[in-house]
Amino acid sequence: MRELASYLGGRWVRGTGPTQALLNPATEEPLATTCTGGLDLGRALEQARAAGALLRAQSFAARGELLRELSRALHVAREQLIALAIANGGNTRGDAKFDIDGAIGTLAAYADIGAELGDRRLLTDGDGIALGKGARLYGQHLLVPREGVAVHVNAFNFPAWGFAEKAAVALLAGMPVLVKPATSTALVAVRMMELFTEVAALPPGVVSLVVGAPGDLLDHLRGQDVLAFTGGSVTGVTLRGGKAALAHSVRINVEADSLNAAILGPDVDEGSEVLGLFLADVVRDLTQKAGQKCTAIRRVYVPKDKLELVVGLLSERLAAVRVGDPARDDVTMGPLATAQQRSDVLAGIARLQSCASVAHGGKVEPLGVPQGTGFFVGPTLLLAPEPRAGDAVHEHEVFGPVATLMPYDGSAASAATLVRAGGGGLVSSVYGDDKEYLRELVCALAPFHGRLTIGSSKVAPVALPPGMVLPSLIHGGPGRAGGGEELGGRRGLAFYQQRVALQGDRALLEAIAGG
Repeated sequence: MRELASYLGGRWVRGTGPTQALLNPATEEPLATTCTGGLDLGRALEQARAAGALLRAQSFAARGELLRELSRALHVAREQLIALAIANGGNTRGDAKFDIDGAIGTLAAYADIGAELGDRRLLTDGDGIALGKGARLYGQHLLVPREGVAVHVNAFNFPAWGFAEKAAVALLAGMPVLVKPATSTALVAVRMMELFTEVAALPPGVVSLVVGAPGDLLDHLRGQDVLAFTGGSVTGVTLRGGKAALAHSVRINVEADSLNAAILGPDVDEGSEVLGLFLADVVRDLTQKAGQKCTAIRRVYVPKDKLELVVGLLSERLAAVRVGDPARDDVTMGPLATAQQRSDVLAGIARLQSCASVAHGGKVEPLGVPQGTGFFVGPTLLLAPEPRAGDAVHEHEVFGPVATLMPYDGSAASAATLVRAGGGGLVSSVYGDDKEYLRELVCALAPFHGRLTIGSSKVAPVALPPGMVLPSLIHGGPGRAGGGEELGGRRGLAFYQQRVALQGDRALLEAIAGG
């Protein structure tokens, strides 16, 4: 069986002691083992900090070219990565492509930003300010790279995209990265790191990888380091309260739970393009990655007079989903990533049944695997006929192929009250053409979300799924969603940079800012 290594200080190293196994979640076949016992992670951080000088000495254009090399390396090995995602992640081919292509595209998008920023190494933040009656005394805000390490703790569901979306921004900003992927699906991240080490332009130590338990990694963080985490809100709270983080004011970004919603407007008619878009988005988010997406739709709100219609249409589409071994071409939804994930999803469904009943779902017999094998849960649609703030559906995210359908009275105010009961989300989507309804609802939801998508008849043929994270738009959200922000084009660089205010002679400040 393959024994995975970590990549630290520019070389592959293996730990000692008890190992963790990586499985095929459809067949439960062991694929690899890994461990981090005995690894000096404090030293690894020091080596990465030292390597940061190599990045800071480069221009944005040069850093962008490095990202382009990394993107090309993934593209060349795309089929290898897809095969690993199917075997280790339980992804269908379509789900695997979504992850791998997202990584390739994000690296390329930030390479383009590097080319646009050109030969500079520093960024100005806003216009300069005259500080006196004359023009000589001047003030200017600059953004400069922090001289630490960007530690990235990634989730199990997007081992490729999660790796790339954080690393692309940090590297372009001028910070080295140390990536800690979720162990259960780490084969994709390991192969990515292998590919990156084969790219001659990658300076040693600029990208590191820890495969397995993080050990005392976070205890070694210091004031110039940053920590970006994607995962559960409970872990996010723990990370924020870590001893090193508190003692050294480590900058932390958290992307956590999110009870994302889809709201159907009262003006949407049966058979319309907008209704078709709404149904397609809900079903896609229920089944893509077996519902294991931080952006997946968890709550579905429809006007009371359309509830019966929507229950029937969604149930009809979900009945056509074929669950089983994702290596089969006829399977459209694979298993959950781990046995623990399956247990959590089943427990979550039981918890939601305190306020809802099953409208579609139940026992599933997966295709292509022996009976009782694999971590499968079928797509499940729950119905909560009288939703109220404080219900389990507004408090608990089931991270799997599960969504709850709920009626509202058709007013924007009623829909907003129910959606806001979720305590903050990454993305929610609104469907309709009534401009006044949409304006009122969007304005009411905006303070509680990082992103809102509006599906109308004018964009229905070209609309992007609400669950698709774009490098040019901010990804993150307030409250329950973690309060963080990632991506967003040039905006994303600021997390990895220090904003400093300069005061002095205008000509001198302009010369410094141009360096």
